[in-house]
Amino acid sequence: MPQADLKYSADLDIDAQALMADIQATIASHDSGAGMCKARAYPAAVFQHTHFLLHVAILPKAHRDAAFRTALLEALVGVVDGYLPKGTERAVELVFSSENYAPGLSQ
Repeated sequence: MPQADLKYSADLDIDAQALMADIQATIASHDSGAGMCKARAYPAAVFQHTHFLLHVAILPKAHRDAAFRTALLEALVGVVDGYLPKGTERAVELVFSSENYAPGLSQ
């Protein structure tokens, strides 16, 4: 199950709900078995300079090779750029969860 964190300066007028839905759809379009994307938005009231950061973590799997990562990263950048005013400083990071990650339901 992918995890997505949106962190951005609060002066950006972003439809975070729609963006999170588009991030999930984009991940699913590249990997239909990825499952739901647990996403959170963190607009920062205190910040220095207008900016946006998307951090996406996915589990490592054999089919998620370099070509997969490159294609998904490019697609995520395109999705994010569609929500931001032109010229906004942004970063998009796609990482694999470490072997110390324990997904599941609480007991």
